[in-house]
Amino acid sequence: MAERETKQMAMRRLPVLSTFLFLCAFSAFPLVKTTDAAPSSNTGTGESKSAMLTPLQMHASFFDRDKDGLVYLKETYDGLRAIGLGVVRATSLALVINGGLSPATSPNKIPSRWLPIYVENISRGKHGSDSGAYDSEGRFVPEKFEEIFKKYAKVNPNALTSEEVDEMLKGNEQPNDPIGHAGGMLEWRLLYDLAKDKDGFLHKDITRSVFDGSLFYRLERERAS
Repeated sequence: MAERETKQMAMRRLPVLSTFLFLCAFSAFPLVKTTDAAPSSNTGTGESKSAMLTPLQMHASFFDRDKDGLVYLKETYDGLRAIGLGVVRATSLALVINGGLSPATSPNKIPSRWLPIYVENISRGKHGSDSGAYDSEGRFVPEKFEEIFKKYAKVNPNALTSEEVDEMLKGNEQPNDPIGHAGGMLEWRLLYDLAKDKDGFLHKDITRSVFDGSLFYRLERERAS
């Protein structure tokens, strides 16, 4: 009897414990940590920084909310919320994104416990089984981008349906690369959910704008207006 009561008390405490752990997770990841100073090459005015960034760095820079060259977990969460994701989805994606990209982009042998993503090194986080529209340095490759629509846009030559996105992801999948394939699925399904039109088409010009991050700023403005 006493054992049953103990179990019941423990079950009642679970929601409180879950809430406590959630709050601890986000309070533990502040926007700025002096021990994780951004690389010196990112100093300068906003305009000069932007001119020096590759399209992939510009894409990642949207989530660098204070523009210090580092994207902390809370900043990723805030950026995802700004473009329209709900609390649960933004939380889970922020954990996945920073958990994967922070070690990959860190200049240190031992990654920081704060899990910052280093915008300058974001090309190190490129995964396999992708479209090839970014090269190894994070530069945009127009030929590879156009190839997406030439190969898979059957219903509308300038847009992709949900089924065509899935077909493209399957076509990009490389053998023995489940992580790369999962990364591609996450990115493209999120893009489709956020940017498809009322008829279910993901248009070429909209898709192009995600590669330099300009789509994110547009979505944020639309939600704020």
